[in-house]
Amino acid sequence: EVQLVESGGGLAQDGGSLRLSCAGVGFTFEDLSLGWFRQAPGKAREAVSCISGGVGPSYYSDSVKGRFHISRHNAENTAYLQMDSLKPEDTALYYCAASESCGPNYDATAVNYWGLGTMVTVSA
Repeated sequence: EVQLVESGGGLAQDGGSLRLSCAGVGFTFEDLSLGWFRQAPGKAREAVSCISGGVGPSYYSDSVKGRFHISRHNAENTAYLQMDSLKPEDTALYYCAASESCGPNYDATAVNYWGLGTMVTVSA
């Protein structure tokens, strides 16, 4: 059974940092792209970032480009999202996602598996 388990969410101040982790089990980790989505209260789920399984492309939404950095450690079956210069508008439930591809058109339709999410709250 495929499982994606997020951790690292919490409360940060405006301008602060958090690092999210996503541990994957039940599949060959390096075969799939890993990504992050977020959903703020009352808003639609949006793609934040993704990274290919091997040496390949990554994607960042315009709203996080230059502030967030995605990485993965295949030997540890874990992906990370380093979030710096956080803003109150980054407050959302962050989901880890696994898919067969990652590219400039990355969206929820590409996702094969979802985690349950971890909450990030940024105070002004």
